[in-house]
Order: sequence, then C-alpha cells, then structure tokens
Amino acid sequence: MLLVAAFGATVEANKYDKLQPNFWVPAALLSILFLGLHLVVRYVAPYADPVLLPMVALINGIGVAFLRRIDIANAINDKEGPPGIFSGIGGRQLAWTLIALILAAALLLLIRDHRNVSKYAYTLGLTGIVLMMIPAVLPGSLSEVNGAKLWIKLGAFSIQPGEFAKLMLVTFFAYYLVRKREVLSLASKRFLGIDFPRGRDLGPVVTVWLFSLLVLVFEKDLGTALLYFGLFVVTLYVATERSSWLIIGLLLFFGGVYLAYLLGASVGGPFANFYDRAQIWLDPFSQANYERVSGNSYQLVQGLLGLGTGGLFGTGPGAGSPLSVPEVQNDFIFAGLGEEIGLFGLSALLVCYMLIAIRGLRAAIGVRDSFGKLVAGGLSFTLGLQVFVILGGITGLIPLTGQTTPFLSSGGSSLMANWLLIAMLLRISNAARGPATGGGGPARPGPKKAPTQLHGAMTEVIKP
Repeated sequence: MLLVAAFGATVEANKYDKLQPNFWVPAALLSILFLGLHLVVRYVAPYADPVLLPMVALINGIGVAFLRRIDIANAINDKEGPPGIFSGIGGRQLAWTLIALILAAALLLLIRDHRNVSKYAYTLGLTGIVLMMIPAVLPGSLSEVNGAKLWIKLGAFSIQPGEFAKLMLVTFFAYYLVRKREVLSLASKRFLGIDFPRGRDLGPVVTVWLFSLLVLVFEKDLGTALLYFGLFVVTLYVATERSSWLIIGLLLFFGGVYLAYLLGASVGGPFANFYDRAQIWLDPFSQANYERVSGNSYQLVQGLLGLGTGGLFGTGPGAGSPLSVPEVQNDFIFAGLGEEIGLFGLSALLVCYMLIAIRGLRAAIGVRDSFGKLVAGGLSFTLGLQVFVILGGITGLIPLTGQTTPFLSSGGSSLMANWLLIAMLLRISNAARGPATGGGGPARPGPKKAPTQLHGAMTEVIKP
C-alpha cells in the first residue's frame, strides 16, 4: 500500500504541481480493508499461502489508484476541483473492493473444506451455463457493449454474469473429470509417439467445443470462447496427463475460429462481428479499418501508440494521456498503465499475476484430493489465460476481446468474481500446506509394521 500511496502522490504532483491533503486516504482505506481480510485468513485458514493476498492487494490497489488518476484528469478537463475520495470510477472501484473482500471473507468462513463444494457440482454447472447464455439471448440494447454481448443491463445496474459462470464451470469440470478420468485416459492409437484417445471418448470435448463456438457466434467474443474451451481442455489434460487432449483441443479451437472467419467473410450475419475484429487485428493501421463506421481500429491504434509512447520506463504516473484511449478504464487499462509506468512497470505487474498463478498451481500439486487438485489448477489457469487474452488483444497478438483485466479494470462483476477465485485458492492452499486432518492436506504415513511374507514376496504393511 506504500507503493499505491506513492503512485497516487506522483499523479497529484504531476497534475496539480502539489499534493492534496487527502492523497493518502485511498491507500489507507485499502490498507484497512486488506488487513481485515488478512485477519480473517489467519483465523479460518492459518496455513494458506502467504503470497497470494499481498500480490492481489498490490494489483487491486494500483487499479484503484489508476482509476482515480482518470477521475483527476476528467476533473481538470471539465475545469473542476479535485474529485472526492468516493466519487468517480475510482471511488466506485473502492466501494466494489469493499464488497468483493466481504464476499471473499464470507466464502472462507462458510466453506471450511473445499471438498464440500463438489456436492453441488451439477447445480453449479447448470447455473454457470445459464449465466453464460443469458446475454446471448437478450436483445443487444440489454447486453451489448463495444460489439460483445457479455452483459445484463437494467437501467443504471449492469453485471457481467460470465465472470461468475467461469468459477461454477471450473467446479463442474473438476467434479466430472475426477469421475471420468480413467475412461478418458484410455488410449486408442499411437501416432508420432503420442497416444490418442478412443473416438467414443471425444464426446465431452466436442460438446464443449460446439458450446464455445456458440459463445463465439452469439456473444460475439473470441476471448470468452477461448477462456471456456481452454479451461476445459487444460483441466482434462491435468486429469488424464495425456498431451493428446491438448493437441485435439488446439486443432478443434483454431479450426472453429477459422471456420467462423470464413463464414463471416461469405455469409455475414452472426459471424460478421468476428470477421470485422479479425480484419482489424490483421491490419489495424489501414485507412479502411481506421475509418470504419462501426468496430473501427481507433481504440487498438491508440492503445498501441500509448504503449509505444511509454517506452521502457514510462512517462510517469499522471504525466501520460490515457484518456486518448477509448475505454481505458476497462478493456485497455494495460495500455493506459503501460504509457505511464513503461515496459518495466508493466512487466512487474505481469510478474505479480504470474506469481499468483504459480502459487495456485503449487496449491494444486500439494493438496491430496483429486477434486482440489483440478479446482486449484483450473482456477489458476483461468486467471493466467484471462490475462493472456487481454494483453494479447491490446498488443495485437490476437483479435480484441471484451474481457476485463482481473483486479485492475473498473467494474464490480470482475472484481467480485476474481476475489472469490482467490478465496477458493486460499482455502485449497490451506488444506495443501496444513496438517493432514482430513481436509486435503499432505498425507502422513502411519507407523510401520513388521515386514510379512506373502506368496514368497516381501510386502511392507503400512497403516493407512
């Protein structure tokens, strides 16, 4: 939080040439909130990984500070005084952080054993599918933002249900694969040194693939389709340890994306949006794409120019022009931050994300039960893949998506869902690192008995 306070102080020094008396208040309030969650973690999950909470707190705090920096720039442009602590998008993000931390603490208090969640796996899976498909069936006026149908909008209230759906689907995938792991591990034919599954076992993968294509077509978003399909295929790979599933998944996904591109070029209709985004991705600086009436490349070009302006060390907090990038508080917050903290600062943020994902995977390796392993591995991969999809979109590596940056972007849906994700990782890491009390911790062998001879072979009997 000292880094967050320093970021806010530098912003005000660059924008006002002096520090406001209350520049330290946002960082102080965040410190109180995170300390409160830390105490809850120490009480209900004392063996939880100590790296997760500080890393997420840093990213969340930088997000609040940068959103307040946007409020300050808007106030100066409107010739108004300094914004209040709880006004503008920065103030709303501070309030959403409070709600998200309360939800995370509630999850830790209610779920004392992560294995209990498996009892509701099918209910959570069905609820996740319904939440994911609601924006697709709603009219565009109630669900569409920037060409992607990912929202439910009712007046001033809006929510992105897919953020919560991914947590529910991770639980369902983990439960399903724990029970079907042996069947899905069976090999049929060996090709180029790789054992491929039997044809009749491809049903679940093909089903999720078709479902992802429906998301791509009707919700008009590549990132969401990639997130759900990638999550299932990687969880399947972790469960079966067969690289053939990764190869099949990649071939199916890229084949489906290419098919959608061809249909968008020839048929249009629901495929037209993806075709337009692919065209912009292929050549964002072309005059035709830049001047397109709808879905033009202006946002992507401004983001690339902002990253280029930042260079290695950035212009400094408050010294850039992030407002030149449309939706810089949402999809393109990496571009706005990159301009002001440079490649080094942005790389530091990415290292924080990497540490969160790695510690989640370590929890997956350490926990004893298969369900916990798949849930922790799936959640960690989901977070990492979401960051890749967002950063790939704003840097031109892949077509643009409608995903939000975890813990950084403005919005309550993403913040609440991702803090719930972290709470689940804390719960599983507590089981992985704690004593073996039946909660999924590391196994401890019992006392050894004397070796006994059975059918001429020496076997050592160990008490379970």
